[in-house]
Amino acid sequence: MDLSLARLRMLRELHRRGTITAAAAGLHYTASAVSQQLAQLERDVGTRLFERRGRRVQLTDLGIVLAEHAEEILAAVERATQALEEAGGSVTAKITAGVWASVASGLLPDALTTLAAAHPGILVRTTELAPESTAAAVLDGTLDLSFVLDYSNYPMTWDRGLERAVIGVERIHAAVPAGAVPAASVTLAELSEHPWIIAPARSHFGHAARLAFQSAGLRPRIDHELEEQATAMAMVAAGLGVTLVSDLGLALRPPGVDIVALGDALTRTVSLAYRTNSAGRAALLLVVEAIRTAAANNGLGTDIRTGPTMHRDSDPPTET
Repeated sequence: MDLSLARLRMLRELHRRGTITAAAAGLHYTASAVSQQLAQLERDVGTRLFERRGRRVQLTDLGIVLAEHAEEILAAVERATQALEEAGGSVTAKITAGVWASVASGLLPDALTTLAAAHPGILVRTTELAPESTAAAVLDGTLDLSFVLDYSNYPMTWDRGLERAVIGVERIHAAVPAGAVPAASVTLAELSEHPWIIAPARSHFGHAARLAFQSAGLRPRIDHELEEQATAMAMVAAGLGVTLVSDLGLALRPPGVDIVALGDALTRTVSLAYRTNSAGRAALLLVVEAIRTAAANNGLGTDIRTGPTMHRDSDPPTET
């Protein structure tokens, strides 16, 4: 019997998530592609692994047995990979990481340059994903580790198969057109007369922002929904509204935008997620440490500093 690791991974995800559609979404495939591969797995083993229940596919008893063994097989492959990486005199490995714009620009250049100098055998490859998708991509084996976010008013739910290394805590600031807010700090209520440029509600950032509005008893006018902080600030520079921006996002600030301390307490914790089975993987931990050091060097601590912060258009863009 020749078992494909990729097909076993699909079987495992079906067992975890319950439907082919959910498994396909977690693995970043189409549902039809997953169905075809699972059908081939059934032919490979020569026995029924699935049965139809209306429009749903359910694992048979033998399917459940194989899915449980798939967990063990995939974990064993991960342990074998780790052992091979550490068998030589120096750590050699390829690490795949999930990122998004602000962490890629604010942390990765310093971290990867330092890592390459100290550990040239570790090769890091990055993939840009929405922050909401990165943890699932780690869990299903697509990535080795990824950046993830927890907002102070909207913490994420952690899967028991994931470990987390905290990188730092970001403050959330108001980004306004130059000269629009003369004070050193501003509240969401004081900005309520302005149109807003905010991430969509389906995103963690957008949902956290809407929860903050709700807590302040506000129903702001949202004119533009944009994922990226850099794009939102470009709209602010054009005078089209105000937005929220994180510490790492400050490096992306264009001319024509003032950054003003937000009176409403809103922060987010930046962490790296990796599989529990990888917790002892030396190469992965070296990558985590390099990123954590880069974050500290760029002023991103694990405790929020007190006191207002304000960057006017006349100030150079600053990472804090």
